[in-house]
Amino acid sequence: PLPCFLQHLVEWRCQAEVMDVDVLFVGIPVSDFTAAQAWYERFFARAADVVAHETEVMWQVAGCGWLYIVRDADHAGNSIVAMAVPDIEQAVAALAARGVTTGPVQPQGDAGRKAVVLDPDGNSIAIIEVVSDG
Repeated sequence: PLPCFLQHLVEWRCQAEVMDVDVLFVGIPVSDFTAAQAWYERFFARAADVVAHETEVMWQVAGCGWLYIVRDADHAGNSIVAMAVPDIEQAVAALAARGVTTGPVQPQGDAGRKAVVLDPDGNSIAIIEVVSDG
C-alpha cells in the first residue's frame, strides 16, 4: 500500500485515464558522468541499483519510480524533478549530513513545503512534503 500522503495521487489517476503506465523513469542528463554518479550516490546514500551501461545508471526511488542519470552534455542542467517525502525536515537533514546542500524549506501555498537541490550541472530536484488535512 501507498503511504497515506500519496493516496490522493492515486485518486487523480482515475480522472485522466489516458494510458496504463507500469513504471516511470525520470532521466537527468549530466555533463561529467563520473562526478555526477558520485554526487547522486551521496544524494541517495547508496550506489545505483542498475548499471545500464558505462554512462547510464539508475536508482529505484519509489515502488514503480526510477531516476536515472545519463551522460548527455548538450542537455545537462535542464532537468526539473520533484520527489515527495513524508518528512521534509528529516530529508533535508539527512542530505546535509551527506554533504548535499538544499535551499531553504519554503511553503508552497496550502499544499505543502519544498526545498530545492541543484546537482553539479544545475539540474533541479525539489524535495516536497505534501500537507495532509488529516
